[in-house]
Amino acid sequence: MPHLTIQMTPNVSIAHEESLLKALNKALWDSEHFGKPTDIKARIVPIETFLVGVEDDEQAYGFIYAHLKLMTGRDMVIRNQLAGLLVTAIEQEIGAEQSGEQPYRYVWKLKKLARCIIKKC
Repeated sequence: MPHLTIQMTPNVSIAHEESLLKALNKALWDSEHFGKPTDIKARIVPIETFLVGVEDDEQAYGFIYAHLKLMTGRDMVIRNQLAGLLVTAIEQEIGAEQSGEQPYRYVWKLKKLARCIIKKC
């Protein structure tokens, strides 16, 4: 049950959002840390209002925020490996699209979740 949420500012170009999500899900699945491909869930949530720095000219800089939520039981080595896989997938998918445009930054958050009861509907 990893849940991946990608947020990005409007000045980060992603031509095919579905392709990015597929690449991210595939990177997580290929890590062999998850039981079924359908356990991996990803979404993109656009950020309409954002602020970078304090000056108007700094607003040209965008960012991508990736928040991966995992169940407990994965140590820091595995979490760092998963973060690295996601960074690589994002760079491969959107690096060429951003070429020549304003730079952007990655922000990562990995969160361990306590065990919970999952009700399937």
